[in-house]
Amino acid sequence: MFRLLSLLLAAALALSADDLDSQIKRVIDAFAIVDRNAADPVSTEKIFYQGAIPGLLRKLDPHSTFFDPGQFDQLRKMEASTQKGFGTVVSLLPGRVIVLQTLPGTPSAKAGLAAGDEILGINGYIINRLDLDQLTELLGESRQRPAQLDVRRPGAGGITRMVLTPEDMETPSVDRSFFVGPGVGYIRAASFDERTGKDIRRAIESLGGEHLAGLVLDLRNNPGGVVTAALETAALFLKPGQQVFTIRGRGVPEKAENVPENASPYDFKLVLLVNEKSASASEIVSGALQDHDRGAIVGEVSYGKGLVQSVFPLSENAGLALTTALYYTPSGRSIQKPLDTSQFELAAATVHPNQNKEFHTDQGRTVTGGGGIHPDYLAGPAPLNRLRMVLDASGAITSFATDYLQRNKIDADFEVTPAILDEFEAYAGAHGIQPRIGEWATEADFLRNRIKTELFNQAFGVERGDQVELQRDPALLKALELLGG
Repeated sequence: MFRLLSLLLAAALALSADDLDSQIKRVIDAFAIVDRNAADPVSTEKIFYQGAIPGLLRKLDPHSTFFDPGQFDQLRKMEASTQKGFGTVVSLLPGRVIVLQTLPGTPSAKAGLAAGDEILGINGYIINRLDLDQLTELLGESRQRPAQLDVRRPGAGGITRMVLTPEDMETPSVDRSFFVGPGVGYIRAASFDERTGKDIRRAIESLGGEHLAGLVLDLRNNPGGVVTAALETAALFLKPGQQVFTIRGRGVPEKAENVPENASPYDFKLVLLVNEKSASASEIVSGALQDHDRGAIVGEVSYGKGLVQSVFPLSENAGLALTTALYYTPSGRSIQKPLDTSQFELAAATVHPNQNKEFHTDQGRTVTGGGGIHPDYLAGPAPLNRLRMVLDASGAITSFATDYLQRNKIDADFEVTPAILDEFEAYAGAHGIQPRIGEWATEADFLRNRIKTELFNQAFGVERGDQVELQRDPALLKALELLGG
């Protein structure tokens, strides 16, 4: 344990041998006093795994992390892009969980769970007594072991009890691929794993490959992942030999990563969508394409995580993710946002990653550095007003869709008619939602889209629902304008 701590001290603080011996002696002396005199028995593992080592890393940056043996094992499983689950897509509402889709061959499908079912309880916990944070935590915990579900079927009076056993499931990073306009494809990458670059190419080819008029690559809410996948993705669109990123660090030789000379990039028009949750590898791809003027960036300023994380296995099956360098875009911009000097005074380079604020693309356009990727065109989510917030918080639209599908069949050409809007208004009023005069008429377009989205979620699966929802997405609408779609 002390050997592990000494290695971390030496790496983090660059101490000389004498200084290191002195610091470690102080730690040992302090631990001995605590061990002998503390009012309660002391756990050595808790003191070091949960106290001393995380405390040391906390002064470096927000992303350097120590993993105890259990956490390190979980990290390896996450890197393999598999996780335990039931294969169910649900809508989380205050005090309610409604099934939108079950994936074929998964535990949920085998158990008979179906779209429209409402989960009332999980392992004895009653859903309507939990808030959204508690619900999210409960669902996460339930995927780790067999779970007992109390389910109410639409139109059924009783409650069905099911026991589902989680299985290891693939979590594809490229989870959406369809057309959003004449000859214009849309692909969403939810993360970057070892297969992402190949999966994006496969999705492009399924949409027509080089014959596409344009492509929207959606990296919103993509937290990043494997950097080699970012390089492969950028190489789908950049010319051979063009730089994708550079890494620089105190103990890491400066190294530039370029598009391989044998790359065969596409040359159709391209727009990338990013938002405040697009981070790391997402920002590497966005920054490279922006610096080389290959595609327009639309959305919100990205997260600003440009730290190179190296994972080191340690003794006792523990591990350490340590910031060893920073990522820079081809124009020299640091992706990393400046850190608070009062919290991270031990890491000057990551606190102030860029001295300059303005940089230039290949064509001379000015771009901003040191705080995420700034889009070429700002386009945030559609604004929420009072009625929209009430409808979303209550889950009224999802519940109405479940009820409607019990009484009606819909096909792929279905549209929400004025009569259906009137039916929903009556449904919402019966459930205590009574907006001011004229609000229903003002929100007619929003309601048509949201009702159709929820109906398609449950009738045809969430991918079809996403296609409908995107029709009112401001960022996608701007992308289509730029692509001429």
